[in-house]
Amino acid sequence: MLAKHGGTPVRTKNWVPAFISSEEFDDKEREYLLNVLQKRRVFRFYKKGLDDSEAAKLEQLYRERTKTKHALAVNSGTSSLVSALVGAGIGPGDEVIVPGYTYIATAAAVLIARAVPVIVEIDDTLTMDPKAFEAAITPYTKAVIPVHMRGTPCQMDEIMSTARKHNLLVIEDVAQANGGFYKGIALGGIGDAGCFSFQQYKVVTSGEGGMVVTNNPSIHARASVYHDCAMTFWGVENSTSVESFPGENYRMSEIQAALGLAQSSRIDSVVGRLREVKQTILKGIQSVQGIQLQRIPDPEGDVSYSLVFYLPDTRTAAEFSSHLTAEGIPNGTFQNNGFADRHIYVNWDYVLAKRGASATDTPWTCASYKGNVQYSKDMCPNTLDLLGRAISISLHQSMTEEDCMDAVEAIRKVASFIL
Repeated sequence: MLAKHGGTPVRTKNWVPAFISSEEFDDKEREYLLNVLQKRRVFRFYKKGLDDSEAAKLEQLYRERTKTKHALAVNSGTSSLVSALVGAGIGPGDEVIVPGYTYIATAAAVLIARAVPVIVEIDDTLTMDPKAFEAAITPYTKAVIPVHMRGTPCQMDEIMSTARKHNLLVIEDVAQANGGFYKGIALGGIGDAGCFSFQQYKVVTSGEGGMVVTNNPSIHARASVYHDCAMTFWGVENSTSVESFPGENYRMSEIQAALGLAQSSRIDSVVGRLREVKQTILKGIQSVQGIQLQRIPDPEGDVSYSLVFYLPDTRTAAEFSSHLTAEGIPNGTFQNNGFADRHIYVNWDYVLAKRGASATDTPWTCASYKGNVQYSKDMCPNTLDLLGRAISISLHQSMTEEDCMDAVEAIRKVASFIL
């Protein structure tokens, strides 16, 4: 409690974000899981009923959502990125541009594909700075991975324009933005491929799981082969349209797919409610002096599970956060790991150290790579400045009007005292 603010804290009960309430979804999840058990089919590639598998249904759902021609269900978001990269023909000797603020798996997937990640700045959208992207292009650049962080759509017009000008592939990382749009187009359906995650902390979850979508039949066929080293033996259409090569085992189980279907069936209603919640709070704080709201390239397409604003400096952000917490409003900052360390490039130890799985042969040292990418902890000062000054408040679809007003009142109250 902050006695110097006067009165009691705005909020006294716990405010626990939860994208999808297990109470709401128990019946639907049970229905889909029971269907799997009744069919006695937990492995998707049995020839009998192949087209009617839960994974196939989930793929169809995401083809329809993203208006793409092809979809591939896999066992994680990381697997989706690796499969898309390999599917696109990216490998040794290639550079792939990634933002300095994203889950480490984005850079790791590039390394697993045997390519070299090039780290660039974000801007006040908390997504890739299009100017930094263009400045980082070299003769070895093959692709770019714009990441729709925290549900915020990237500036895809600028990114796509630059990519097309330089003949680069665009692989969207939609792990944190399932259900989002950019100018009316579903995220994931804009670039050459889109990669989704259904991990526990995502808007749609099956515990683990992922999806690759694309309009390119070659990317889909190669990704299919790579996601299953035995793919050519299952008799799946399109799996033999490209020459076979060694792959992994990234298959999605029918149980994962059933959970994904159950949760995906309500994604639009969940995201719609999140947008209502965020807009209510934004309306209440837009006149607050001294704070800078995160710039959203397309507010109507924002997934809206996070509200971010910037303070003048890191010290003020830390103080503001402390007082906001005392008012009963949980929030995240650079200092309290609210912007998790695994999402910030300075903590990607094995990337910055150029340390691969093999000490003698890494993507940086293989004979095919002719570039000379360099890393350092201070290489993206704008990224560190923005994250250091930012405060994030997590939102969820069960928040009431009272909850929203509590957040507004707390922000305004702390701002009047601090700023």
